[in-house]
This record gives sequence, structure tokens and C-alpha cells, in this order.
Amino acid sequence: MPTQNQDLAQPSDLQSHGEGTGALRSKIPQYVDMLPPCNNACPAGENIQAWLGLAQDGNYAAAWQKLVEENPLPAVHGRVCYHPCEDHCNRAQIDTPVSIHAIERFLGDKALEEGWQIEVAPPSSGKKVLVVGGGPSGISAAYHLRRAGHEVEIREAGPLLGGMMHFGIPPYRLPRKVLDSEIQRIIDMGGIKVTLNHKVNNVLEEKNAGGFAAVFIAIGAHLSKKIDIPSRDAGQILDALTFLKDTEAGQAPKLGRKVAVYGGGNTAMDAARVAKRLGYEPLIIYRRDREHMPAHQFEADEALAEGVKINWLRTIKEINEQQITVEIMRVNEAGKPEGTGEFEILEADALILALGQDSDISFLKNVPGISFDNDGRVVVGPDMMTGSHGIFAGGDMVPSERTVTIAVGHGKKAARYIDAFLHNTTYQKAPKHPLVGFERLHIWYQTFAPQRPQPQVGEAVRVQDFREVLGGLSEKAARFEAQRCLSCGNCFECDGCYGACPEEAVIKLGKGNRYRFDLTLCTGCAVCFEQCPCHAIEMVDENSAPAALSLNT
Repeated sequence: MPTQNQDLAQPSDLQSHGEGTGALRSKIPQYVDMLPPCNNACPAGENIQAWLGLAQDGNYAAAWQKLVEENPLPAVHGRVCYHPCEDHCNRAQIDTPVSIHAIERFLGDKALEEGWQIEVAPPSSGKKVLVVGGGPSGISAAYHLRRAGHEVEIREAGPLLGGMMHFGIPPYRLPRKVLDSEIQRIIDMGGIKVTLNHKVNNVLEEKNAGGFAAVFIAIGAHLSKKIDIPSRDAGQILDALTFLKDTEAGQAPKLGRKVAVYGGGNTAMDAARVAKRLGYEPLIIYRRDREHMPAHQFEADEALAEGVKINWLRTIKEINEQQITVEIMRVNEAGKPEGTGEFEILEADALILALGQDSDISFLKNVPGISFDNDGRVVVGPDMMTGSHGIFAGGDMVPSERTVTIAVGHGKKAARYIDAFLHNTTYQKAPKHPLVGFERLHIWYQTFAPQRPQPQVGEAVRVQDFREVLGGLSEKAARFEAQRCLSCGNCFECDGCYGACPEEAVIKLGKGNRYRFDLTLCTGCAVCFEQCPCHAIEMVDENSAPAALSLNT
């Protein structure tokens, strides 16, 4: 951390820079736009850097509008996304990543508080699309198809929209008022019809009867995987999804005093933490060690902090009344668990199985052209279309990682290909700009400004009910957090090039218009390149540079 008397800006080194060309100019500077790692890592395809830039200036409404161009559920994602964008943030090489999810939540909550709406023109294409499933992927597809000018009908087998966001994510992580409000805002756009308590059993029949030009299927994965466990006079055994759904519906089962949860994923952590809030003594049994568990580390940290016990390297061999016999495991050199032949007894009045989920794909077996992989998931092409013409699929039912953000990304991607399909064209994704890593930045200033933490409810208090455990940032903290962004790969008009150029060859074009180079003055010394902290300038061979460069554009 710099001391109070240290100069935070370092002077230009005009003698040892690596791109200088001497008396004869052979290279010239060119302004470029590159791909920041946060944008590249976002499964929902958000233009994170763009909306962060607007939030930096306090232009929150515009930042939110930019955000919802790609993701219609920012208040939800700001709470439940595992933010891989932050895992790739270049700022982590300096102090800590930008807390992107917290700023997204701030914008999402502010939109709900102030009633910001998404304005769209009435449907104009004359085409209708059927969306089967009202979870995150189906909602996202409906939203983006509606913005593209199409009419949409969502047919959902359950009593409300939201899917696993409602029934699989506990309220202490995602308050229902937030979820319901963001979904309602999408419905309020108009042009989206919702039919609840309607299970689609014959896709082709409903497609033809409703006059739909295309179908997007996103039914999620609601069937819990089973396992055969020898038992004698066993206590109550139920699956995690049933437990979470019943609890959400106000019909939490009575399970005794001690409850075991078998599994090591995020659902297992949620089931144990819900059991704790219901007054039980939960313990998790998992056959691998913590390093190899599928749950995110912070999920295990929070479970342990709330008093959940976790028995690593244990696998269930038998259940007998209020006891569970487990074998002690070890992880071999291949990273797989293997038995040791040693056993121990754990006390438990009930067992919750959290071993993963499958999709109910039986209604698709007779649809010509649709195929399935070895895990029972629907096979789709790069355009999200199944082998049946005009029928697309996404979310948890296709091969991919199962998260809300990936499901929302699938919905958007499918909507773009469906829109092209309806117009008898092919969607062409724009080519990506080169990715800019930390090694390509030229940070000429010193900075130490760690991220602002979100307020948390104390563990002893929060387990008493289902209140939200993590608070949001204040306006001041959210804006500070947005200002921590380094704008990797894209000019943010810092004047570094303008101030460093010894020939005054950099011309300012006014706020928002960046700069241009006067090549009649430029000597190709590359000082501008070295003083650009975000690598928005490249030195290019003058003889092979585009002709436009000679016009100083």
C-alpha cells in the first residue's frame, strides 16, 4: 500500500521504452477496442464494462438499461450468480476484483424501487413462439424474443413462474419479492402470454394447434437422482428438491432432531442450511474431501458458519433406525474416492438425498429427430436447435453446467437463433475482440482500493428465520466499486496518451468521443502506447496499416 508521501503517478521513461522506432518512423499508434475478461467470462453475455462505466458516472438508469439489454433479471443475478466475471477480473492482480455482482444487485434493486420499465414496441413480426417451461431459461428466451418483435406464450407445468429460482433457491439467498417483481416487469412488457399449471405432453400437437412458428423447450431438471442404500427399519428418507419445495410451500416435513444430508453440491448446502433454520441439527455426508466437492467454497463456508456439520470422506453403507453406517474414504492419486474398509456410526433421524437432478424428457422420446446423450440430456446444435426442425432447447435439460446465469444465457442465445429462423436467415455472432489480460495493461499509477464488502446478518441471528443473509451496497459504496474498474482494453479518456505525447500529436475530440492521432506530427515513439493503462492503443506497422489511418481517424 503506498505511503502518504509517495507519488501515485510515475513519470514517462522516454529512453528505455520498447516500441520506439528511431529517426525513421516504421510504426504508428492505432486506437483499438479489446475484450475485457469480465465480459468474456459472463455466461449471460453481459457487456459488463459498458454498464460499469455508466454507473461510475452515477448514470444508474442508463447503466440498468444497458444491463437489461442482455439480462432481464439483474436483481436476481446480483444475488444468485456465482460471478465468474470476478474470478477473471484483472483488478485481482492489484488488490481485489471489482464486486461486479454487488453493483448489478444495486442497479437491479434501484430499478425495482424506482419502477424503471423496459419499453418495447408492440409485436410486429406476426410470428408466435411457444416456450415450454417458465424457469430462468424460458423467461430469458421469452424476454429476448419479445424484444425482437415476436409474440410469445409460456406454458408452465407449475403454479407460478420462476422454476428452480422459486423452488430450489432458498429465500435467504433470493427473496421472493425480488424474484416475483423482476418476472412481473417482463410480463408487463406485453405480448407475453402465460399459461400456468399446464404440462406439455405432446410438443408437436401443441405447436401446430397454437399456430406457433417455433418452440423453445426449457423444462429444467426437477427429478432427483436416486441411490440404493440398504436399510432396516430406516427413518424418513426424502430427496432435497422435495424438501426444498415443500418448505417453500409452507409444508416443511417433520424430520426428527438430527437430519443428515447426503451430497456435496450447492443443493446439499442449501438443504442443510434450510434444515438449520427449521430447528434441526443438520450434518452433511460427502464421499470426497472439500477440495473435490462440487459446491462453491463460499457455500461450504457459510454452512459451517451457521453450525452445519460436514463429514468429509464418508459414504453411506447402511441405514438402521436412527443410525447411519458410513465407510471412511480416501482420495486416491487420480482424485477419486476409494474405501478404506473402516466404518463408523452417525446418528440421524432422517436422510435428505442431494445427489443431483435429471430432466423429465419422456414427452420428447417420440418427437422425430430429437436425440439424447448418455446422461439423458437433449442434444442441441450450436444454434440451440434440436434435431427436430423448429424446436430449440436450453437450460438444465441440455449438456452444460447448471446455474441460473448459464440458463439465462441459453435463453438469450436461443432467442437470437429463433429470431433468425423466423426470418429465414442465419444469426451470425459478431467476432470477438482480442482478450486483454493483466499482462497487457500498462498501469503507470499505483493504487490500493480493495472492494467494499456487502453487509451480512450475523450467523446466530440469521438461522432463526429465512431473512436475506447478505445486504446490498449503499449508493456511495456501489459507485466507488464501479469506479474501481480498470476499463481493460477500452479507452476511458484518462488523458494518459494526450499528456504523454511529446509531439502534441494526440487530439482530444471531446467527452465521449475519445481522441485521434495527427500522423503529420506523430514520430512513432510509442510513448502513448506505453502510457495507455488499459491497452486501448496498439503500435501497428505503418506500411500495412489500414488506409483509414492515413486520414488520422
